[in-house]
Amino acid sequence: MTTPIRDFIRGYIESGAARLHMPGHKGESLVGYEAHDITEIPGADSLFEASGIIRESEENASSLFGCPTFYSAEGSSLAIRGMLYLLQISKSGRMKIAAGRNAHKVFISAAALLDFDIDWLHVNDDSYITCTLTPDTVEDYLYRTDVLPRAVYVTSPDYFGNILDIGGIADVCHRYGVMLLVDSAHGAYLRFLDKSAHPIDLGADMCAASAHKTMPVLTGGAYLHLSPSHTDLAERAKDAMMMFASTSPSYLILESLDAANAYLEGYSARLEKFLPTAARFKKKLSRMGFELVGDEPLKVTIMPKTMGYTGMDIAGILEDHGIFCEMCDPDHVVMMLTPETKDEWICRTLDVLSKLPKRTAICDAPPRLSIPDVRMSVREALMSPSVTVDVTDAAGRILSAVSVGCPPAVPIVVSGEIIDSNAVEVFRYYGIEKCTVVK
Repeated sequence: MTTPIRDFIRGYIESGAARLHMPGHKGESLVGYEAHDITEIPGADSLFEASGIIRESEENASSLFGCPTFYSAEGSSLAIRGMLYLLQISKSGRMKIAAGRNAHKVFISAAALLDFDIDWLHVNDDSYITCTLTPDTVEDYLYRTDVLPRAVYVTSPDYFGNILDIGGIADVCHRYGVMLLVDSAHGAYLRFLDKSAHPIDLGADMCAASAHKTMPVLTGGAYLHLSPSHTDLAERAKDAMMMFASTSPSYLILESLDAANAYLEGYSARLEKFLPTAARFKKKLSRMGFELVGDEPLKVTIMPKTMGYTGMDIAGILEDHGIFCEMCDPDHVVMMLTPETKDEWICRTLDVLSKLPKRTAICDAPPRLSIPDVRMSVREALMSPSVTVDVTDAAGRILSAVSVGCPPAVPIVVSGEIIDSNAVEVFRYYGIEKCTVVK
């Protein structure tokens, strides 16, 4: 697999060219990466008007993923906004989307920017971060709704590693003439399993995936994937992403996406070799008495309360031994593995956890979140004057900004919804002390 972006940058460095252009460091090294940090000089192409080395590199990525694939240097967030804009321009009229309630907050900001309506799909999961929609759930909604949405929007895998039946949901959506969009930020590698579980291969119309989460790509490197059947939308993909993107995308990130194409040629073999290691890790944790959730092969999500520990307890203990997990909350601690995970790290983690004494089980469960009443559109709420208040004083107020951190960046209450007493209880449980409400 060729690596045109990387080859160009290396050649440019070796030429000793005089840098009378941005960036301001002029290639002089302060922290070590500056020589590769270029801009749209002649020959370097331009991400959103690609006709040279970037276009060639994206074509290489498209051949690997088996579908039109476009680079994002601003994470899946940009790819998500881009695919929602493509959905917007696919048909005239006001847009409605039916979305799993565990949507990332970028979906909310996109709703404000594009001003579309949302029908929230939810099931009675134990955590607000999970929304285990099934084909039957989606069909029941599509059958009963008065006005069909333009698309169903789901998150798979979610932060805990739960994977939805994308093929079954896609079949239902297409039977009703509705598109399926997937936030698969955590699932870029699923294409390279022995049997592809990539959303596009399973029937999704559009998909966003973060290369940097599970592949050796710099933070911010991501993909927008389109079904090969949507050639009309593929022609507008660059325009869609440019609507929301910086005009100065990072060439460091683009170079890493480009170099990853050569790496991915042998990625299936790397995964096949590593997956038994991941499975053994999970099995040993289970034998220690830890409850695991999720079915994503490279995600390890522990529910440690049966052992007498919270997720924060486990994460803190591991950090004391130089082991840093992806995220934790009162009920979970999440670890992310890849073929680049060292055996030493897995052994150290098992050693630390194996020495923990079992305590009395913690029996408190997270409060169940009911879907709050809507008083304003997302756009109206986000664009209104606002004030930050303690959550204890927020009951009865309308949420303005979705100010949740990443991870997991899943809102408990959405802009425009009433913060009721149940929501306040959930905020408190997850340690959220303040929120921004409409003034």
